[in-house]
Parts: sequence; C-alpha cells; structure tokens
Amino acid sequence: MTRLQRMLQHAIAKPLVFALALLPLAWLLYGAVTNQLGANPAEHLTRSTGDWTLRFLCITLAVTPLRVTLRVPALARFRRMFGLFTYFYVVLHLLCYSWFDKGFDVADIAKDIGKRPFILVGFSAFVLLTPLAATSFNRAVRALGAKRWQSLHRLVYAIAGLGILHFFWMRAGKHNFAEVAVYAAILAVLLGWRLVRFMKARMRLRGPAFP
Repeated sequence: MTRLQRMLQHAIAKPLVFALALLPLAWLLYGAVTNQLGANPAEHLTRSTGDWTLRFLCITLAVTPLRVTLRVPALARFRRMFGLFTYFYVVLHLLCYSWFDKGFDVADIAKDIGKRPFILVGFSAFVLLTPLAATSFNRAVRALGAKRWQSLHRLVYAIAGLGILHFFWMRAGKHNFAEVAVYAAILAVLLGWRLVRFMKARMRLRGPAFP
C-alpha cells in the first residue's frame, strides 16, 4: 500500500477534504463581511460561485482517471463528496443570481431564462445535475440498480458541456475567453480519457477482427 493510499484511507482524510472544500465559501463570506469583494460584491459572489462549480466539476471528473492512472483506489472515497460540492456551489450560484439580480422574483427569473440563452443553458445544467445529486447515495444505487444508475449519471457529460457553453456565452460580451479555454481543455482531456477507455473496453469484448 502506497503512502498516498494510506493517507487517503486515514480517518481524518474525509473531514479534512470536507473542510477544504468549504474554504472558498468561507473566503467569500469573509470578503463580503469585510467589504473586500470589489466595486460590485454581488457580481463577484455570483461569478465566484459559478467558477467554483466548474472547478469542483473538474475535480469530480478527475477522480477516476487519477485513481486508475496512479493506482490509488482510495481516491474513489472522495468522488461522491466532490460531486455533492459541485451541486452545493451551483445552488449557491443560482441563489446569488436569483437574489442579487432578480430579488427572488420568480416571474422575472422565468422571463430571463427564456430570454437569455446563456441563462437557459446554465439553468438546464442545474436541472440535469439535480437528479445526480439526489441519487448519489447508496440507497439510490440499490433502488435504481447499478446499470440504470450508471446510465443516469452519464448525464455528467452533457452537464460539463452545458457548463462550458454557459461560461463561454457569459464571457463573450467581454471577449475574454482565456479561462473558458482552460476549463474546456481540462474537461476535454477528462472526458476524452473516458472515451478512449470505453472504446478499448468495447474492443476487448469484441475480440480481434480476424482469428
């Protein structure tokens, strides 16, 4: 057992990772209380929670490739937690938008979703992510069955694409695509790794084309 494997299996590992995942929120709250979020704190909070949603989505999708490549099975212990933190930050992102931009006016929010494509795409990603968060527990896996559960959780690929598109359209107004390119590249590598692995598995099942 490698040293990293032992560290990840330690009893304190999960609480420590949980606390670290809350640090972005703690930092944002501290900045809000001490008035250190710039000239437009509301916009800063909305965009920062959106950024952390994408970051945790990347972290969640990176767990399996890292686990397989580094041969550290204990990494799988944290995948569910990272996935739930992705949902946690997207809920905060939606709340910030609903509160600061729309004052929780449901009619105005619905109108905005229908009028602005990048809002529609972001909201669609949130809607698709909701059943994944709701079925991330062992009881849901047993209730759905492993095959149906896996099929449902493949929605994460569509969610990743929608998240990048939402971010792209949001930055299009300012012609600032540097960060978008970074996130797109990371997600392309992570999803590409899965595609290659899937294709190799299919080829092994089919066997050689000629005897």
